[in-house]
Amino acid sequence: MYQSLHPKLSVRLTVLLWIISFPSWASGQTNRSTANELQTLQSQTLTKILFGSCIKQDRPTPILQTIAQQHPDLFIFLGDNIYADTTDMNQMRAKYARLNADADFRQLINSTPVMATWDDHDYGANDAGADYPRRAESEQIFLDHWGEPKGSDRRTRPGVYDAKIFGPPGKRVQVILLDTRFFRGPLTKGERRVGGPYVPSVNPKVTMLGDQQWVWLDSQLQQPAELRLIASSIQCVAEAAGQETWSNLPAQRQQLFDRIANAGANGVVIISGDRHWAELSVTKTRTPYPIYDLTSSSLNQIHTRGTPTANQYRATQKTYHRENYGAILIDWEKDDPAFQLQILDQDGTAKLEKNLRLSELQMR
Repeated sequence: MYQSLHPKLSVRLTVLLWIISFPSWASGQTNRSTANELQTLQSQTLTKILFGSCIKQDRPTPILQTIAQQHPDLFIFLGDNIYADTTDMNQMRAKYARLNADADFRQLINSTPVMATWDDHDYGANDAGADYPRRAESEQIFLDHWGEPKGSDRRTRPGVYDAKIFGPPGKRVQVILLDTRFFRGPLTKGERRVGGPYVPSVNPKVTMLGDQQWVWLDSQLQQPAELRLIASSIQCVAEAAGQETWSNLPAQRQQLFDRIANAGANGVVIISGDRHWAELSVTKTRTPYPIYDLTSSSLNQIHTRGTPTANQYRATQKTYHRENYGAILIDWEKDDPAFQLQILDQDGTAKLEKNLRLSELQMR
């Protein structure tokens, strides 16, 4: 329609057209009040938490309709919620607007309380960390899109990390959203493998979370909760096989496990995205109890290679490479509360499952 225009003018016109069509985006209130909904939800017992990652904003998203029809108590967006990949903030806003115009996306966010963190593509650049030059501007656009209140902590500090506790004593679920982008130091490159060019760093000073976020995480892990979901946009437990993972910064990965132990934080399960396939990993080495990492990706992209990278920590050798989302289903009525980790396909059929008891995730 306007492809022949000057590129900058074309971007501005794209933004203007989306704003005209969806005036709520222009006001910074794209969706209903997320903050008010989460505040109300905090007094309720959660039994069904769903999550996912990686949405190409220009592609159909039928899986979001499936998720909405499951009526989850909470949905967690783990990152790559759009593919911005730009330092042009007008382009970034336009891509958020395209996502916001998607009927399936709107059905989900208008029927379900949501929490969100980001990964590299909605942060601004592939595999980017603290070196991304527009990170502060990108953060504000992210917070605008997700309806973050003007006076919230996330508006006044660098990084999009956040945490909430839901439910009464004895049935509390803590959701901790990490920011693995804003502060992350440089990764080390080596010979390219199937998963990518990255190798574990021998420099223990390269940070994943940054000093301020580490201090904040310590305080969150000391809060009382029975089950804790730590949302990391990239995998934490999986071995380094060329891809982006906490295992590329082994000292930081171990620091995470040590801080969980030092805080006496029982009930931790990690949820992650990024990989464009789903799998379940677990480690029992130098951890206070088995640490599981359930990876769900992508919501509307198929992993074309179909071959997963090496991962010695896989809890089961089965992986799933089509559109998927993750689920944590909790039965609080048992003396030893039970919960199930699941990966489900676009039709809502379980493809991976793991049953656990809360007693399995207690300090040794």
